[in-house]
Amino acid sequence: MSMTEQGIGPAADRGYRAYVLALLMVVYTFNFIDRQILAILLPYIKAELNFTDSQLGLLGGPAFAVVYSTLAIPIAWLADRVSRVSIVGVSLAVWSGFTALCGFSTGFWTLFGARMGVGVGEAGGVAPSYSLVADYFPKSQRARALAFYSFGVPIGTALGYLFGGLLAEHINWRIAFMVVGGVGVLLFPLLKFTVKDPVRGGFDRTASDGAPEAAHVPTKAAGFGEVWGVLLKKPSFWFLAFGAACSSVYGYGAAFWLPSFFQRSMGMEGVDRALYIAGIAFIGGTAGIWFGGWLADKLGKGVNKAAYPLIPAIGFVIAVPMFWLAMNVPDRTFDILGMEVAGKWVAFALFLVPQALSLAWLGPVVTAIQHLVPAHMRSTASASFLLINNLVGIGLGIYLLGAVSDYLTPRFGDEALRYSLYVGQWFYALAALLLIIAARSLKRDWVD
Repeated sequence: MSMTEQGIGPAADRGYRAYVLALLMVVYTFNFIDRQILAILLPYIKAELNFTDSQLGLLGGPAFAVVYSTLAIPIAWLADRVSRVSIVGVSLAVWSGFTALCGFSTGFWTLFGARMGVGVGEAGGVAPSYSLVADYFPKSQRARALAFYSFGVPIGTALGYLFGGLLAEHINWRIAFMVVGGVGVLLFPLLKFTVKDPVRGGFDRTASDGAPEAAHVPTKAAGFGEVWGVLLKKPSFWFLAFGAACSSVYGYGAAFWLPSFFQRSMGMEGVDRALYIAGIAFIGGTAGIWFGGWLADKLGKGVNKAAYPLIPAIGFVIAVPMFWLAMNVPDRTFDILGMEVAGKWVAFALFLVPQALSLAWLGPVVTAIQHLVPAHMRSTASASFLLINNLVGIGLGIYLLGAVSDYLTPRFGDEALRYSLYVGQWFYALAALLLIIAARSLKRDWVD
């Protein structure tokens, strides 16, 4: 056992495990508040600093994604050897501090540098947290536990939209960065001094009911080459990773650009726009993530491991036409069950469906990744997955949609962003195809 581990494992009190999971979810929430707040602030920044959509795409995508994705690998390697809690805590303080510094930017390159700093900090947040959650909960509960942890995605996105929009509208966009970044720094001591690092693989040495299993789980951290030697032999890892990455091209792209779409194509401004997009992110996202995790735990028991990638694959297939329908609701009043409903609220209800389906992959796919390697390799394997997912998803998706919008602007004007979003939706279809292929080999590659 590592000197940083606290003996917390299968015997841990359920209430304490629930507290740890809730706190890690709150930290993940701030991860996404700081990551996504830029999206709601785009119109204000563009108006003051005269950035193009391509420049805004670079700030949201490559400025963040390159350092975030690549640094996650060595940090995860370290997390397999030292305290994961300390790494997550320091990372939280770093990304929050650089978020606050975004408010002091004077031009493109100063904001670019601050966004890189946010990426440096967030590189140490997610993979070690995945490993912590996996070591606090038994196999039969992991998809739901990781789904609950993943609530940080829609909640953080929604709060980033909401607080960023309110602060920018009533004060200015610079204060929005400073406030949300400062609050995140204050969370660091709570995490550092109340969360213990559990025994690595403790639940993998025991059955779900706490009885010891015969199999021995190594506790010595594996080298990077050893982890990749395992992953290279498992085709399901690569199809899961690139399937998730393709979904993230549009997932992150839409999360970044939909607030601007609501302004340019639907005429929404200020607080109304912030409340509208926050509602979609929160309601649709939390429902989809929980449903995906619950269904994966229910259907993925025993030999039916293919359920883990097939559940999100089906969701992506349905999400493509639903996004298109939601974006094309006419601006008029509809008579629904004898009530007059404005078109924007019909669109709101339609947006909830693809928003939910597009995030249902988190619990099932992340759980599957945890089971492709032994427990002592999980942080590094998770970071390898996140490297692919985020470098392609964040790095390409946000910039691609902005660049396509700039390219189409001479022909379509303010509606160019609409057509750019249409292009991005087809990445969901590609994601579904790759996940269906992953389902064919997942049972063979699975590590119990």
